[in-house]
Amino acid sequence: MNFDNNHQQCLDKLIWVTERLKVEAPFKQLSKIAKLIVQTMDSPWRYFHSTAHIFEVGGDGDAIEVLAALFHDIVYVQVDKSINFNLTYYLAPFIEEEREKLFIREQNELPEDAIFEMVAMIFGFVPGQALSPFGGQNEFLSTLVAAKVLESFLSPTLIVQVAACIEATIPFRSKTESGFSPSELLHQRLKLTNHQFNLQLTDEDVIQAVKRSVRLANRDVGNFAEPSSAVFLTNTWSILPEINHNLRKSGSYTVRDYREAMQKMLGFLKCLQPELVFHQFQGEPEDSTYYELVERTRKNIEVAQLYLESKLVAIAMIEALSLRFGSDVSLSMMIGELPDSEFSVGRLKDSFPHLPSPYQPTLAVEREVLDLLEIGRWKNSNYDIRNSPVTTFVVKYIGFNEIRRLRERSQAFFQGTISSEDYLASCNSELARIITNGVIKLLENRQATLMSGNSYLLVPSNA
Repeated sequence: MNFDNNHQQCLDKLIWVTERLKVEAPFKQLSKIAKLIVQTMDSPWRYFHSTAHIFEVGGDGDAIEVLAALFHDIVYVQVDKSINFNLTYYLAPFIEEEREKLFIREQNELPEDAIFEMVAMIFGFVPGQALSPFGGQNEFLSTLVAAKVLESFLSPTLIVQVAACIEATIPFRSKTESGFSPSELLHQRLKLTNHQFNLQLTDEDVIQAVKRSVRLANRDVGNFAEPSSAVFLTNTWSILPEINHNLRKSGSYTVRDYREAMQKMLGFLKCLQPELVFHQFQGEPEDSTYYELVERTRKNIEVAQLYLESKLVAIAMIEALSLRFGSDVSLSMMIGELPDSEFSVGRLKDSFPHLPSPYQPTLAVEREVLDLLEIGRWKNSNYDIRNSPVTTFVVKYIGFNEIRRLRERSQAFFQGTISSEDYLASCNSELARIITNGVIKLLENRQATLMSGNSYLLVPSNA
């Protein structure tokens, strides 16, 4: 979708929200707010956390959920590498930067602002606090932008409920030492905010506000519970270039760039507990739905881990060979350009021999991973192909048990505790020979292309 379409869709949602909430807001102001949101969400670095994402997360049934979703990712420092300049107007009175870290200003530097105080109380944040990228920084700043943008026509009671929804999207939090879940803590803070600022929410209003926040937060991470692992991995591949900006340079990112992106994702998934992905509060969602979400997440994580481990074992072989040329060799140099490239000398897989007796997986997770490698993820990415022909060949040649053995060796190679040649020596020698010869064939194709039709290059110059 282009900017105009996204702007219109965002504007339509804002108009719908104001009608449902029975508040008055000038059309020109709503259009300006829609422009602010879409300009930020359609920045060059946004692949997954884009306008399409906020439209999906909001759903279409509850006005506060729709409104909170429009703002919930408007600040994402790790992705954008900064805060959009247009947003600093709303943040600068309350936030300062020091040594590349963001802090809430000290009490004596903060303006008297009840809306800010409410937002801070909902998050449990205090003056002078350092903001952590993994501890609610983006969600807090996004909420603050939302609150200041909306305060001219939205009541504090409604703003606090929007804030509660966005606070709930802080992901992957454990229970406290006292046994309170994030939703239970939010319930406590919302009750305190309601009392301290006399917002006149009933106890049931507060409970419903937390349940609303759970619905929104669960849609925000809904990808983890995708019934199809191919869809889950497609969305995972959309996230990779957001936090690994070199991948945007399609066709020129290095073998190491690609490998490090997958390493980061694998490290994250290994640390992620499925029970921490989705929220539940007082029957929202009901137990059967919640446990199904957790189990789907567990399965997707298991599949994704083996998928990434397999790709890392294969890419380790490619990287080890690339180091014979240098440390910044492009991936396309080693395996060939993407299929839609205007220039092609073939692909590494073209020289692989037919395997008369390829490895046959015995476990369900292995069969699923091999299908994902061979057939591919749900969709192509503009920086990578959907299937993995090199990794497919490696798995069919040596099997998943050997993949599991080599994953420790590949990690040692990546960490520099063994050399590239030591890693290659630990791999199946015939497989290493096949891949090496394939790379040589690609290089020979490049040499032939370089020479063809350019005989003058062979004439020595007298200059």
